[in-house]
Amino acid sequence: MDGLIAITYRCNAQCKMCGIWRNPSIPEEEITPADVDIIPSGLRFVNITGGEPFVREDIEEFVKILRRKTDRIVISTNGFYTKRILNFAQRHPEVGIRVSLEGFTKLNDELRGIDGGFEHGLKTLVELNAMGIKDIGFGITLSDANPEDLMPLFHLSEAMKMEFATAAVHNTYYFHKFDNAIERQNSVISALEQLVNELLQTSRPKNWFRAYFNHGLINYVKGNNRLLPCRAGTVMFFIDPFGEVHACNAMEDSFGNIRQQKWDEIWNGERAIEIREKIASSPQKCWMIGSVAPVIKKKILTTSMWVMKNKIKIILGKKYCAPKD
Repeated sequence: MDGLIAITYRCNAQCKMCGIWRNPSIPEEEITPADVDIIPSGLRFVNITGGEPFVREDIEEFVKILRRKTDRIVISTNGFYTKRILNFAQRHPEVGIRVSLEGFTKLNDELRGIDGGFEHGLKTLVELNAMGIKDIGFGITLSDANPEDLMPLFHLSEAMKMEFATAAVHNTYYFHKFDNAIERQNSVISALEQLVNELLQTSRPKNWFRAYFNHGLINYVKGNNRLLPCRAGTVMFFIDPFGEVHACNAMEDSFGNIRQQKWDEIWNGERAIEIREKIASSPQKCWMIGSVAPVIKKKILTTSMWVMKNKIKIILGKKYCAPKD
């Protein structure tokens, strides 16, 4: 099972596709490191996010407790607090770092509403790499504003030998946004098609399954129901800065609160059962890596068949093309 934990809704950026920064949490109301000790051990993966998680001075305390719960922790950040992140990484080189970049210099800073954001983010990545940190990477959230920068950013990640993640704008309570829309569908889909083809051309099996994820992202951009069933609340959970446990960060319904209940009461309670039934009976359109990645692994036969079919196509000199609706 995977865990996604937002330790704050405070943020130093003012992203156009996200309204978290307009709705910051109050420090005194945020969960403490001791609060997350209720989470069971044996998790496959934990992602620490926000807001901007590095605004919290006690982020290391969260990591120390969560290391007892999982073998792998990754922190999502905008990378602006370079010195703070590098000092953290020196003490915790086993923790992964993912920096969000929405394009190159001017475009990134406009979309993220933070002067010098790209410079700081890239410097953070370069210095983490120089330190020998292994689990580092960056990614982009696609919108009408930035499809032209998708492939150059991917090529930068390849040159730097770093992980590269993709997402597209979503409307959920978590982002405090309900007016995101992709009107330049053809441009976004075309960029994603190129990415899928280049991922399939690599020799890394992990990239082939990333190609499948981006195939699903194209499907999302088209407005279709997701390719794989949603297992949020079963294979993953999301905890917000106030201790509420959700199926994922796209569903506002809460299973319960880690400050008020034991984990077993939250995870196996009537409310959790009702929410899981709601998820199973309602078609879902979202396609975010946090809820999709564990299902790709659960549906390995289905996803492997797609990978095999399209990898053979590449070997034969053909190209992947998005299915026509």
